[in-house]
Amino acid sequence: MIEPIGAALLGYLLGSIPFGLVLTRLAGYGDIRKIGSGNIGATNVLRTGNKPLAAATLLLDSGKGALAALLALVVAGPTAALWAGGGAMLGHSFPVWLGFKGGKGVATALGVLLAVAWPVGLIACLTWLTTAAVFRISSLSALIAIGTAPVWSWFLAGPSVALLALFIAVLVFIRHESNIRRLLKGEEPKIGAKKKDAAGR
Repeated sequence: MIEPIGAALLGYLLGSIPFGLVLTRLAGYGDIRKIGSGNIGATNVLRTGNKPLAAATLLLDSGKGALAALLALVVAGPTAALWAGGGAMLGHSFPVWLGFKGGKGVATALGVLLAVAWPVGLIACLTWLTTAAVFRISSLSALIAIGTAPVWSWFLAGPSVALLALFIAVLVFIRHESNIRRLLKGEEPKIGAKKKDAAGR
């Protein structure tokens, strides 16, 4: 159990780096948690109007999930990579540095899936992009992409990856509880909505 626990801890520490918060502060926007939805992820960073900053947040949040899994894979093998990926998801969603109030984990989830089973990750990314292009709603795109990942994982990568994908999906759905309520009411903001349109969302 030492290797899995160590891998999960490594993943948690990497996953808990709040890139959205760090980048927006460095760019002079202050605390991103006081803008729009209050989330530290790329979708809320986009509400500052700074697209390059949002893109950087997306890449870094994805990258930390992938890096955690890949480091564990190189050092301790495939099983450790799965544990590290799960740890990265927990770290992003519940970072100790921010009082366990983190992001919703979509970018990090995609990074993890790309690292542990790239076909599954690629399908998830394409599903997100397609759904976002059609509906222009980030949360809906995320829920469909991550929600279907366990099925693809089962057929393309096996039970172990499918179990990780299921854990990721459950965590992402829990973190999107308020978004799901707004989706059902037809009140979820569109991608790129300004902070005055997304206040409280």
